[in-house]
Amino acid sequence: MSDTDHIRELREPDSTGAAARPEKKPEDAKSFAWFLVKLVLIVLLFRTLVFTSFNIPSESMMPRLLVGDYLFAAKWPYGYSRHSLPFDLDVGDGRLFSTLPERGDVAIFKHPIDKSDYIKRVIGLPGDTIQMMDGVLYINGAAVPKEPVANFVLPTTAARGCGPGRARFTVRQADGSFACSFPQFRETLPNGVSYNVLDLTTVEVDNTPPITVPQGHLLMMGDNRDNSQDSRKPAVANGWVGMVPVENLVGRASFMYFSTDGSAEWLKPWTWFTAARWSRIGKSI
Repeated sequence: MSDTDHIRELREPDSTGAAARPEKKPEDAKSFAWFLVKLVLIVLLFRTLVFTSFNIPSESMMPRLLVGDYLFAAKWPYGYSRHSLPFDLDVGDGRLFSTLPERGDVAIFKHPIDKSDYIKRVIGLPGDTIQMMDGVLYINGAAVPKEPVANFVLPTTAARGCGPGRARFTVRQADGSFACSFPQFRETLPNGVSYNVLDLTTVEVDNTPPITVPQGHLLMMGDNRDNSQDSRKPAVANGWVGMVPVENLVGRASFMYFSTDGSAEWLKPWTWFTAARWSRIGKSI
């Protein structure tokens, strides 16, 4: 028997008729495709019913939230409506499994007019009467305790400063760098929820008439009281939010998964790491 016959004998079925091992490529490709389908379904289910992501574009919730924070918001605590589901899915009137927020919750919601995403703190529930007098918050006629605490210090640059009209808050730190040092206060709501607010000066909405929250609505306020377009004025597109329908709730802010100070440059990968605010990542809200 020649060498060629010997090689053929090794490659062909033996005399018992045993077949060569079948190829698995089509089966492997099918399994991988099914895995991708399941992964997409899991992600969609997660984004639809469990959490949604959100990034902070403004200073209205300082000191708790900073521009450049990225967070997850839990959807299930308040139930579901077309505003919290993808593609504006119609679930009928109101919300499914609806539960009112608690005072002090930080919630994401759709603007009553332009439907853009906003994030504020829940201050007034349906039936509450809310008023601001000389910068002090009143709920149902009782003043919310507002105690001064240590200033909120936020690193900045000499060029950027602390924003228009806030140069007086710019300070130089021991290492020669610059920071903004903002007056900070601790508020404690009637249900015991405490949080810090910024109050830099006197503005128009430091004094408001009594506002009674209609049924099915919420009164929202930003923690940065002098720089927040919230429920202290009637709703206007791309601005003040007025009374927010409960139906417009998207979710309750849960925790931060990333934060950056905005100094990163795409063409300089090392700045992606130096710009990250590592101490904020993973913090609950």
